[in-house]
Amino acid sequence: MDVDRPSTWKKFTSDEVCHSCVASCCTMPVEVTLTDLIRLNLVTEDEVQNMGIRKVAKKLVKEKWISTYREGTGLFMLTQKANRDCIFLDTRTRRCTNYQLRPDVCRQFPSIGPRPGFCPYIKNG
Repeated sequence: MDVDRPSTWKKFTSDEVCHSCVASCCTMPVEVTLTDLIRLNLVTEDEVQNMGIRKVAKKLVKEKWISTYREGTGLFMLTQKANRDCIFLDTRTRRCTNYQLRPDVCRQFPSIGPRPGFCPYIKNG
């Protein structure tokens, strides 16, 4: 399995598969919406209204929560750690540290993504 090659991914069968995985999907770039950033408590609605979206994006880049903001799509790219892990992935447990607040794209994966219905499963251990 190669996370960068969806043709090598495994057919997703159930959430039970996730419990035995090393969270390979959490090493892929994550594009999030403003709504996701608010849910993650990285920014407030008041900040967006008072500062504007561009200044909020600049602030979040400076704080290293996001790496980029694409005005055309309105999407923000979450920062990844040096090893490509999502900024919210616990390196030791391989579980999301913000699971209850996770972005919509994470909630919907693998129903959406590069190869819907498939995931970059790698067995833990």
